[in-house]
Amino acid sequence: MELSKAQRNRTTTRHGGRVLADALVAQGIDTVFEVPGESFLDTLDGLYDQKDKLRVVTCRFEAGAVNMADAYGKLTGRPAAAMVTRGPGACHGAIGVHVAFQDSTPMLLFVGQIPHEDTGRDAFQEVDYRQMFAPLAKWVTQIDHARRIPEVVAHAVDVATSGRPGPVVIALSEEMQKDQIEVPDLARAVVGKAFPDPDAMLRMRAMLAKAKKPVAVVGGSCWTAEGRKALHKFLTGNGVPVTVGFRRQAHYDGSSANFAGDLGVGSDPGLIAKVKEADLILAIGSRLGDAVTQGYSLLDKAGSVPIVQVLPDGAEIGRVFRTSLGIVSDLNTFAIAAAGLDPVKPAWTKWTQELRSLREAQRAVPNYQGNLNLGTVMRELEGLMTPDAIVTTDAGNFAGWATRFLNFGEGQRYIGPTNGAMGYSVPAAVGAKITHPDRMVISMVGDGGFMMTGQEIATAFHHGVAPIVFVFNNQMYGTIRMHQERAYPWRVSGTALTNPDFAKYIEAFGGHGEVVSETAEFTPAFKRAVASGKPALIELRMNPEQITTRATIADLRAGKTPPKEAAKPKQAAAAKKAPAKKRG
Repeated sequence: MELSKAQRNRTTTRHGGRVLADALVAQGIDTVFEVPGESFLDTLDGLYDQKDKLRVVTCRFEAGAVNMADAYGKLTGRPAAAMVTRGPGACHGAIGVHVAFQDSTPMLLFVGQIPHEDTGRDAFQEVDYRQMFAPLAKWVTQIDHARRIPEVVAHAVDVATSGRPGPVVIALSEEMQKDQIEVPDLARAVVGKAFPDPDAMLRMRAMLAKAKKPVAVVGGSCWTAEGRKALHKFLTGNGVPVTVGFRRQAHYDGSSANFAGDLGVGSDPGLIAKVKEADLILAIGSRLGDAVTQGYSLLDKAGSVPIVQVLPDGAEIGRVFRTSLGIVSDLNTFAIAAAGLDPVKPAWTKWTQELRSLREAQRAVPNYQGNLNLGTVMRELEGLMTPDAIVTTDAGNFAGWATRFLNFGEGQRYIGPTNGAMGYSVPAAVGAKITHPDRMVISMVGDGGFMMTGQEIATAFHHGVAPIVFVFNNQMYGTIRMHQERAYPWRVSGTALTNPDFAKYIEAFGGHGEVVSETAEFTPAFKRAVASGKPALIELRMNPEQITTRATIADLRAGKTPPKEAAKPKQAAAAKKAPAKKRG
């Protein structure tokens, strides 16, 4: 970004809060998600002076604000800023920082801080943020002198966007923001992307040419449309079967003949078995983490199966699984370089067809018990979504319905927390809709997750955007109930939920509410929600016995003797009540 002569040679006196606002503009930041606090009043005042260049989104909960910033970073590849107050505000916001760190999302979090002269006195809401956020963020620092603001903000953006992207946390001493100073703004650095070693690319091609059963595992963050197109050209041109990592479903066109499905929580057991037969793994952007490798059991850590791992940070390559070839590169530049290689003559056409047939078999919808078949609902949704739709997901078993039955197209996006944080989806959907107001945005969330951060739908109303929220209601913390039934069948403890009328909840804001209890009700309800032009909520009343896409509670209990005191769960009784129909 080019700065004006006036910006480079500032002689006007500004208070620290205004210097910070100007520094954000100079570094290309255009959106701030915040919950206001007295610890950064001067910064709020500075944001007022830049209201034409900085969009300030006022949120209802700090975790929601940081999740919105995370969604912005996932969708644009550039950081947004989140701002929260000290102490409790920072603790609430820490959830979103952990999400961004494990998801490799660029983001800036500014935390109001006590006056630095009071440090160590256990002052009101005092926290040492360097210690608190050290394991959660890519870099943590504190600004105690206003003259350092342009320098620190510029470096923070560089850190957040370089190598493996991630969140940077910056504490703002309270009195520093009031200091009146003269200091120039700093220009945004132009940093070239890391290109892959040409020799390494040729070695990768040679390894691929020798393979009989290769599998690509695609993950990572900050993919561009150009990078995804090039990746598709490379993998399709070589006929390599493609899997995607946990919650990375939209990184690859699901309609492609070489797409084999996802590796993560609730993956197809048949696909997992096939990957264990592979004789070459192309891990492109994937860190091969816990969820992707099924608890680090999918591959041999010693590297008996050759692994080519492509990541922008060399320190992450071979961190758990020994690689045969590591390629340090920006993912998009790697994909473009790979697309330029001469394709090999694949000896694995039948292998790719076998993996694709597994994916197609998984998409065939079983005749699930109950009035609402969520497999059919997802297949219908696929045809109703716009080509550029964005889907946000929360953590929970309900998410398996989308990953199993939905194919995402080249222009669509699917984002969610790989660290399993509940409460992500609704604020992420609001942030996504604010970032891309002209695109369809759908939030998928369980009843448990919605009640954690569902109040952020108020932010959508406040800022005039209209996401559509699907609440999967089974009246329980479903994932924990699943594990509970496996370990302690029939002994239901601490997992049952009592919920409000979700459709009335959004109607109270002035939005559009629907209740879907039968499969045939879904498509008309969705079309009405879209046509309303309002923030909308569709409650999907699930059969609580269908605990995953592949198992019922009865399946988990099969062969296990019930205890004498076992009682019929509340959920099963509730499911028999007459379903509510569409409102208003």
